[in-house]
Amino acid sequence: MSQRHAFAEGLRDGLPIGLGYLAVAFSLGIAARNAGLDAFQGFMASLLCIASAGEYAGFTFIAAHASYLEIVLGSIVANARYLLMSTALSQRFAPDTPFVHRIGVGLGITDEIFGLAIARPGTVEPI
Repeated sequence: MSQRHAFAEGLRDGLPIGLGYLAVAFSLGIAARNAGLDAFQGFMASLLCIASAGEYAGFTFIAAHASYLEIVLGSIVANARYLLMSTALSQRFAPDTPFVHRIGVGLGITDEIFGLAIARPGTVEPI
């Protein structure tokens, strides 16, 4: 498959996901504001936490004035499924995939990316 064809397929698959993320971003902004965070704090939370479920959990804990330990434990529970997704997806990597790419995929996995990647035939080749 040519790079141009792969890019076109990625754009076709990614555009609906991007539009969905736009709606999620608005609701996360509202949740952050309701938790008492300002725009910069909400932006930093979104920048540092890839998964929206973890952000929602964090904002809920912040709004409830939970301790740091409760926030960390709640975020771990909310995001535990990504460990399983990363493990399943790692089995689809080409054997010569560099370690740094494997770590990058493991840290950047989301429900949508996992769904698209696992549904494709053949090996997963992160770039």
